[in-house]
Amino acid sequence: MAFLPTTKAELQALGLSQLDIILISGDAYIDHPSFGTAILGRLLESAGYSVGIIAQPDWRQDKDFLALGVPRLFFGISSGNMDSMVNHYTAQRKIRNDDAYSPDGKSGKRPDRAVIIYTNIVRRLFKGTPVIIGGIEASLRRIAHYDFWQDKVRNSILPDSKADLLIYGMAEKPILEVAEALKDGREINELTDIPSTVCFVSKPDGLLLPDADLCKDKLTFHKMNRLFFEKAQTTALYQLNGGRYIKHNPPAEPLTTCEMDAIYQLPYMRAPHPCYAGHEIPAWEQIRQSITSHRGCYGGCNFCAISIHQGRKIQSRSTESILAEAKKLPGVISDLGGPSANMYGSKCKYDYPDTCKRRSCLFPDICPNLSFDHEVQIRLLDAVAALPKVKHVFVASGIRHDMALGNRRYISAIAQKYTGGRLKLAPEHSSDTVLKLMGKPSIARFEDFAKQYFAEVHKAGIKRQIIPYIIIGHPGTTAADAMHLKNWLERNHIKVEQVQEFTPTPMTISTCMYYTGLDFDEGTPIPVPSPGEIRKQKELILGRPQRPQPRRTRDFGKKPKG
Repeated sequence: MAFLPTTKAELQALGLSQLDIILISGDAYIDHPSFGTAILGRLLESAGYSVGIIAQPDWRQDKDFLALGVPRLFFGISSGNMDSMVNHYTAQRKIRNDDAYSPDGKSGKRPDRAVIIYTNIVRRLFKGTPVIIGGIEASLRRIAHYDFWQDKVRNSILPDSKADLLIYGMAEKPILEVAEALKDGREINELTDIPSTVCFVSKPDGLLLPDADLCKDKLTFHKMNRLFFEKAQTTALYQLNGGRYIKHNPPAEPLTTCEMDAIYQLPYMRAPHPCYAGHEIPAWEQIRQSITSHRGCYGGCNFCAISIHQGRKIQSRSTESILAEAKKLPGVISDLGGPSANMYGSKCKYDYPDTCKRRSCLFPDICPNLSFDHEVQIRLLDAVAALPKVKHVFVASGIRHDMALGNRRYISAIAQKYTGGRLKLAPEHSSDTVLKLMGKPSIARFEDFAKQYFAEVHKAGIKRQIIPYIIIGHPGTTAADAMHLKNWLERNHIKVEQVQEFTPTPMTISTCMYYTGLDFDEGTPIPVPSPGEIRKQKELILGRPQRPQPRRTRDFGKKPKG
């Protein structure tokens, strides 16, 4: 067993002269199923393709992009596990000083808008070779979208990057279908019907979204997003972008439990590539003792991109698969979960029929057709905890407290056995007005859960904390809402050390509200706090003034300072 090749020498050591597929990523190469490039590389390898990886190429020169030659089938390009702009900039558009996905956490190893920069370079160096883009950065820019960092509506990243095809979401099924088609001799421009892809077409043949250029108008942008979120799951959508029509195909079918198990059982090295010896990669240190139990989220929080990218259907691994992985992690398992740990094993009784118009299974109330049983997760946690070499297993990725309400056995298990002193929950705010705009339940549900949780803690005679995630500056938030939150925190003796400033990431419903100043569902005007107002809200909540920092900018293609 070996790492996927990253150099010509490694390629030759495997007896290969040319690869079928080359994947380019903005992250360091860590061969572990928590990293999308590693998953796709190993999956393609298991299907019989030779695959190489170019990790964090230096975009200021061509050498790194030429390292593995030209692939027979295609280049696959992503920014890595994070959007490069979110990775680089704070909510106040200030440059971050670190990068968790780079050696020693140093920033500057990838460019702004990495997918576009990488693709343009590959296009210039390898004319005629198909280029497919994907990952979170491409996935959330697949149609016309508001770009917070330029404060304007941009085209789909497909024409902006000049790639041939875009795969959105979790790409296992579509990338195999694309690879098979190209291996069989089909041209990349013929692949117009593959689920979870966005492609170019000569003319529209179905439902048309407003032209990208027209979406600069805020009412038109609002209309486009309403139409997209209503139809994208079931209908092919077309949009004129930069003089060309793109086709947005509905998403691929989610992975079955057997398919999930097979992906997580691929022969990963479960370590960073040896070229990083002597360097610490923070993202790896954070997840090296964790296990992913499932994907997807049906919470439907308006500010969150998880369901847009991973889908709302929960895709769970089997207990046997998770136990097999846990046996490779002796000691403490730092996290066993997914986007919301207690969604493991849950599903819609009717498999999310096309007639369902809900964007969330949990808001404004839990859907009666949602089937979930916390006993399933308790049995899983207990089984992992019982392994001879496992000392402790924790749920660190957070749970949906509104789902757990009233299930005292589950709350007791989380409180007494599976929380490492601090339980992360996400009430997000206290104002019902703001929570409604966020797509989050009433703060009363958080309070009810906290009472039940601490009752179990006191019963056991142990010390535990609940760490609430708080977002300030969400569209619709006023100074009065911030004061409401401050009073609520004080009344409940909660002192937060940090809060999350709302960042308008592409394609979320909250970002649509930020740009348009309109309630997404009602279409009525709402206040949108300015950066200065957000800083004041932050000062109020944290109880200390925020030190002013100079605005720094970064030019494309230039190395950042620091």
